[in-house]
Amino acid sequence: MSVLGESVGMGSGVQKKLSPLTKGEVLPTTSSSHRSVLNSLFSGALAGAVAKTAVAPLDRTKIIFQVSSARFSAKEAYKLIYRTYLKDGFLSLWRGNSATMVRVIPYAAIQFCAHEQYKRLLGGYYGFQGKTLPPIPRLVAGSLAGITASMLTYPLDMVRARMAVTPKEMYSNILHVFVRISREEGMKTLYRGFTPTILGVVPYAGLSFFTYETLKKLHAEHSGRLQPYSYERLAFGACAGLIGQSASYPLDVVRRRMQTAGVTGHTYGTILGTMKEIVSEEGVIRGLYKGLSMNWVKGPVAVGISFTTFDLTQILLRKLYQKG
Repeated sequence: MSVLGESVGMGSGVQKKLSPLTKGEVLPTTSSSHRSVLNSLFSGALAGAVAKTAVAPLDRTKIIFQVSSARFSAKEAYKLIYRTYLKDGFLSLWRGNSATMVRVIPYAAIQFCAHEQYKRLLGGYYGFQGKTLPPIPRLVAGSLAGITASMLTYPLDMVRARMAVTPKEMYSNILHVFVRISREEGMKTLYRGFTPTILGVVPYAGLSFFTYETLKKLHAEHSGRLQPYSYERLAFGACAGLIGQSASYPLDVVRRRMQTAGVTGHTYGTILGTMKEIVSEEGVIRGLYKGLSMNWVKGPVAVGISFTTFDLTQILLRKLYQKG
């Protein structure tokens, strides 16, 4: 999501110097603009699906610890995964992943596409070519992309959290979750935890995109290569995920607690109230940062895969269009 417009589309990695619009410069045609939007949507959807599926068992385990008062440790996380495997089978480790896909595919598509559009808009505002932007607009574009995607897909995130922490007997499928929540808890419940989500997505999305594209820019300047290798993209994405998720993690815990309050017996109502209750019962580190060490494994892997998949898909699609 970084607005480091140093790349042509987020994925191209082609670095350019800051330069104002020049007289007589040809702006993108409507058809090429539409194609760019479609490319971003498809690449983002694929990136989100691949990344989330790869880390789904770890993600599910993290959520279970986040919404409970059980103490987190790597040993306990392993025990939980192993018990789940023995009791319900290997595929049960991906329980809730269908709901994750229903959410993450539109979320990632919207997020990456919105990021490209915000870069273009801010580039026009600052008088640049819509590609290369200063650091602050770069950060703003990433944050706005995350906010846009979160606003449009939030109920799906609520459903995914509920499916991850409940037994199979409680909710049979995604539609069943929507129906039961709406009937038993009210439609407003579908947006419970929305405020901490938005507050968390600003630093998470902003710093993730900012870090990734900044690293690509620095790499191009020092290596002389316009395109990083795939393993370098993975490393840049891992750093981006580590920084972005660490900055927003307490709000992620609060969000999960509020989302699952209806099935855990708690009555979390406000962000501050939820934080106070977590801290009083479990402490700051063991409560608000519960599962962060797992996120330091899962997050960088997921973000690295996501950014790399997006970049490489964009490059592939451009090559296909050029051949056509």
